[in-house]
Order: sequence, then C-alpha cells, then structure tokens
Amino acid sequence: MMNRSSGQHSIKPTDLRGILEYVPMFRDHVFVIAIDGSLIAHVNFQNVLLDIAVLRSLNIKVVLVHGIGQQLSELAASRGIEISNPHGEGLTDDITLQLANEACAMVSLKLTEGLTRNGLRCTQSNAVRSKQVGIMAGVDQQNSGSVDKLDTQLLNKLLEADTIPVVTPTAFNRKGESLRINSDLLASELAAQLEASKLIYLTTQDAIQLHGQVLKNITVSKLAALLESETEHGIHERLISKAEQAVRAVRAGTPRAHILDGRIFGALLNEIFDKVGIGTMVYSNDYESIRPAVPADAYSIYNITRNGMRANTLRERTEAEIAQTIEDYLVYEIDGSIVGCVNLHTYPAEDLIEIGSVYVQGFYQNKGVGKRLVQYACEEAKRRGASRVLALTTQAVDFFIQVCAFMEGAVDDLPGQRRDQYLKEKRNSHILLKDL
Repeated sequence: MMNRSSGQHSIKPTDLRGILEYVPMFRDHVFVIAIDGSLIAHVNFQNVLLDIAVLRSLNIKVVLVHGIGQQLSELAASRGIEISNPHGEGLTDDITLQLANEACAMVSLKLTEGLTRNGLRCTQSNAVRSKQVGIMAGVDQQNSGSVDKLDTQLLNKLLEADTIPVVTPTAFNRKGESLRINSDLLASELAAQLEASKLIYLTTQDAIQLHGQVLKNITVSKLAALLESETEHGIHERLISKAEQAVRAVRAGTPRAHILDGRIFGALLNEIFDKVGIGTMVYSNDYESIRPAVPADAYSIYNITRNGMRANTLRERTEAEIAQTIEDYLVYEIDGSIVGCVNLHTYPAEDLIEIGSVYVQGFYQNKGVGKRLVQYACEEAKRRGASRVLALTTQAVDFFIQVCAFMEGAVDDLPGQRRDQYLKEKRNSHILLKDL
C-alpha cells in the first residue's frame, strides 16, 4: 500500500516526473471509474476528462460508469413530474424509468463528445444484462434492476482495442426491456468481475469524513463497521451507497477503492499518483478475512471442497473427517460466507507442516484469495515452530511454484507416515516444499 499521510500534495497533475514513477505499477491495469451525474454537469468535468486522457496515455485501461441523478431530477422538474427516486436506490416506477432512459442518452452523449475531443475511443454496448430486483421488504421494486450477467469477454476485447467502454445505469434484461441499476452497484460489479486494480468513485461531495477530518485511508473492515454503526458514522448520505459498494468490491478482490471529490482540479491524478492523495482510499488488510475454523464450519468446508474432490484436485474427505480435524483448518470469509479454506497438518518430529485442502470457490478464484490463504498458512506454520512447509498437488503446481514460491521436492522429502500414504494413494501428486 502506498504511504499516505497528511500534508501537501507533492505531485501536480502536470508533474510527469512524479507520475512516471508509477507507470510500471499500473501499465495495462484496469481502472473502473464511476462518475456522478452531478459531476458531469459541473464546470470541472472537462478537467476530469483530461485526467482520464492522461491515464490512457500511460496505458491504463479505463471503464467508465456514469450516474444520472441530477439530470433525472432536472428532467422531472422541467416537466412537473414526480419521480420515485433519482439515484436508483429504491423502486423505479414507469415514468421514472422513461425519464431515466432519456437522461442516460443525454449524459452518454455528453461523455462521448468529451472523450472524442480528447482523442479517446469509446463505445456503449449491451455487455451488462439486468434482472428485476423484485420484491424487497414487501415492496415491489418495479423497474429497478441488478446485474444479471456481465459480458466480460466483450468488455476485455474493447479494452484490448484501446476503447473505453461507457456503461450506463440502465440495462436490458433477457426480454430486451430496460431496467434502472444503481450506478455505484454497477461499478462495483464491473470492478470485481473485470479484476480491476482500482474502483474510483468521482462525486461532488467531500471524501468520507470522520469528526470533520477527511479519512485518507481506511481498511475495509473498519469502513464496514463504521457503516454498521448507522447514525454514528456521520458519512454524508450521498456517499453511503459508494462506501457500501466500495466495501463490497474490495471484499470481492478489488485491491483498492477510492472515493473523492471530482470538483477539485486534478483530483483523479492526485489520488492515484500522489503518495498523500486527496480522497478516501478503502483497502483490504490481506489477512483480515482469514480465521481459524470452528465446528459449525465443517459443512461449509465440505460443501465448497466437493468440486475439488470430484475433479480429483483434492484428496477426498468426508464431512465427518473434516469435523474431527476442524482445528486444523483456516477459512476465508466474505460477508459471513466461507469462500475458501486451507488445512494445516503438523509433523512434529520433522519440524514440518503440510498445507492441504487449499480451495477457493469459483467466483473468487484468480482474485488473490488462494495466495492470501497460503501466505497466511505459511506464517501460521512458522508461528507454530515449523521450519518448512509441504504441499501436495496434482493440478496447482504453477500456483504453488510461481505464485507462492514453493520448490519441487521428492518422495524422500516426505515424513515416513506421509510417504506410506502417498505411495498407497497412487495419485502421483507433485511434492512441493518451502523453507520458512
């Protein structure tokens, strides 16, 4: 994590020498940038577009999601129409959806014009498929939608073709009917599924403040706790949705989420390339979601590892076997659900601990969860006094060697009892070792 402390901003938007320090770090990375409709209507919007042009010139791939709250409210006021809600955070009735579609067309046109003036390629698509939210707390949300599916293949092809996807907060369902989606939620989904390095919310509010001071950075667990304190948190009402979705995205694997005031000249570049930053950065403590398993976790561990057992990537263990050795497991938990696990088995005589049953649910694979589990397991093994860890795998050799820095071993490196079991199983697993 970058060092972010209080003080003056050391890098100005035009200070390329400072920016170039970070170019190798972010080259070819994906940034999802969500721009509030109120900022698109603000005089500084043209400078925001210039900042985006700088990012593209540095080979950073950008996906833009825009809001329409202000434009929708203005349309409704000009026609004397009462709308159900302007920000996509509640039910959407028919007239509100109709005006939302008009507002989307207006804002998308303005975005396209601005990007074109800055020499940037962009396009809209139907890469987002929506579905109805349905009934919540007994209330039919009517035309309000959520993300049903993202065509990440299409979006990645556009990014590879140096084209900025512009994503609107209305999207079509399977029947070709449009539904209103909250743009904060939409940006969070895009960041998670496109494996973005950053999710950035640009708004016309100050960044998150606590006791009158801007929070420069905050861990995802602390922000989640702050949000749960309800009236105590003091977060501006227009930032609550962004804070909630920032938590969701970071917990789904996005390394950093930022909330900042886009009215400030150069805010985007200063937040990304200045060690201090001017907004609020939400980040994950790599190990905050990992904890020792408890007896009640046995079924969840068995349930998520069954696919690995069926594919013969994990040694078969029954739920009863897992329950009997539950103290040997660590689990990775997100929003109260177990999404990954790892087993530690100690061989005291050999000063060795075996790391086994490393498994991550499909949606969370390739997002660093497995790496964090293994790293934590190695630290835990060292804490328990082991000088070496062992892993046996049939299909994850590259993961252990290239990602987790293990080395190939041999049958003779196995403890006696484990060697006998290995030869009896005849799985021909690769034997991998790492000195601690």
